[in-house]
Amino acid sequence: MAGTSDIEKAADVLRAGGLVALPTETVYGLGANAEDPAAVSRTFQVKGRPPSHPLIVHIGGAELLDDWVQEVPARARLLAEHFWPGPLTLVLRRGRRVPLEATGGLETVAVRVPDHPVALALLSAFGGGVTAPSANRFGSVSPTTADDVRAELGDAVDFVLDGGPCEVGVESTIVDATGDIPTILRPGGVTREDLESVLGCPLAVPASSRIRVPGQHPSHYAPRAQVVLVQPEKVVTEAELAQELGHRVGVFLPAAFGDAKVKAHAVVRVPDSMAAYARRLYGFLRELDQRGCDIIVASLPAEAGLGLAIANRLRRAAGPRAAA
Repeated sequence: MAGTSDIEKAADVLRAGGLVALPTETVYGLGANAEDPAAVSRTFQVKGRPPSHPLIVHIGGAELLDDWVQEVPARARLLAEHFWPGPLTLVLRRGRRVPLEATGGLETVAVRVPDHPVALALLSAFGGGVTAPSANRFGSVSPTTADDVRAELGDAVDFVLDGGPCEVGVESTIVDATGDIPTILRPGGVTREDLESVLGCPLAVPASSRIRVPGQHPSHYAPRAQVVLVQPEKVVTEAELAQELGHRVGVFLPAAFGDAKVKAHAVVRVPDSMAAYARRLYGFLRELDQRGCDIIVASLPAEAGLGLAIANRLRRAAGPRAAA
């Protein structure tokens, strides 16, 4: 775990315009000084990310929100009070401190307070906001350990803070809070049910949005292997067929199959708990890549609670050809 000297060094790197990989409760982020357009632009270059894709500004506490946005509607304030620190991102009108480089040219900005002691210590030591998209190449599997970051980005990162494995494992929920009724733009670590309970109203999860946010690309969170989505009862049949056709098949085996044997190159047994599944999802995808699979056969979980976020990530990993 990163210590005080590591955090101070990382803060100095940010002040100098460098890039720091930092742990959050969701995934590891590639951090830059949010008020330094050159540093923010370098983030896009290192990731290979289109500059039109906005970044999330991470701040040290809900009390700092007004410093970064023009106004905070009552419902947005309520969500911040309930879920920060935590895996919730609010989209609001951009304040003057936020350069357009960080917002993809939009007049809105995505802001959140991460729930990780190392990230919060870094934000306190740095004394400003930090843009921190996932610390991986654009479109590939998000990193949930410091070793994932080093394997993916190597020397392109100036400093890596090791905060251990990420506890949530999928990115934050992004909520458009600019209108009268908030809208979920990306399912994530805070569930729709929890948001609706606090707000007292139903929330939509539209397939597309006028506001660009991370994770909307048709193919995202994707391993090298092709992800094929099928109905749960067809996972074993489809996997064994692909294996017979000469593919090196990885399988996400639903918990309902128990200890069933599958004729495949590699088998991942999906946890019953959606929290455990979310925490390990990206690790599973990386593992099957490392084991040489060229196809991954999986099914979508029930889209309730964290299952909604997991299903979203699997659909993006499968890309436009997703069958389920």
